[in-house]
Amino acid sequence: MKKLLLGTILLALVLVFSIPTMARVSVSIPLPPLIVFAAPPELVVIPETNVYAVPDLDVDIFFWNGWWWRPWEGRWYRSRNYSSGWSYYRNVPSFYREIPSSWRNDYRDHRWGGHQWNYQRIPYQQLQRNWSNWGKSRHWEKQNTWDVQGLKPRTRSQQPSQAVRPQSQTVKPQVREAAKPQQSRPQSREVQPQHSQPQQREAPQQSKPRHGKPEGGKEEKQDRK
Repeated sequence: MKKLLLGTILLALVLVFSIPTMARVSVSIPLPPLIVFAAPPELVVIPETNVYAVPDLDVDIFFWNGWWWRPWEGRWYRSRNYSSGWSYYRNVPSFYREIPSSWRNDYRDHRWGGHQWNYQRIPYQQLQRNWSNWGKSRHWEKQNTWDVQGLKPRTRSQQPSQAVRPQSQTVKPQVREAAKPQQSRPQSREVQPQHSQPQQREAPQQSKPRHGKPEGGKEEKQDRK
């Protein structure tokens, strides 16, 4: 009985102390401080991407694929709301690889890749209504080229490589068709001299001995007489 009591006491102690430790693990990652906005923010689209950024803050806040994204102290957080509800995101979002670290300087200088960047400030309500359709139709790429003068979309550089393939395939049947008559012509030329040469040589050989024998016999008979 004493052993059973000691066992139940130990189990109770383990359960009591394990519950707080589990709770501590779930909230061990701190959340970023909240940012107070006087009004819904305006954003700009970063050229050559479908990523939107809030340019008037000292911290980076992006909007991409229906989420608001924010780096803080080496970690990433995301939320459905730009001002609250942030949750820890384990990995670096894929869109961030396309964002240059100097995008804020480019924004201030109105320059992007050596071109004039006449960016538009997009109101929050307009972004929420249209961001999905803009991404599907490539709105900023096709119509406005991200508001950068002289900037060409990246997809145009892929078109020449696709056009080369059908040209290389059409050359092969032309080479094969030209090779067929070259093989047949030498065969017809070799057959003709084989039949003509023996016929010309046999004719003089048969005529010479026939005329020589009777003439020689007549002369011998005359001498004997």
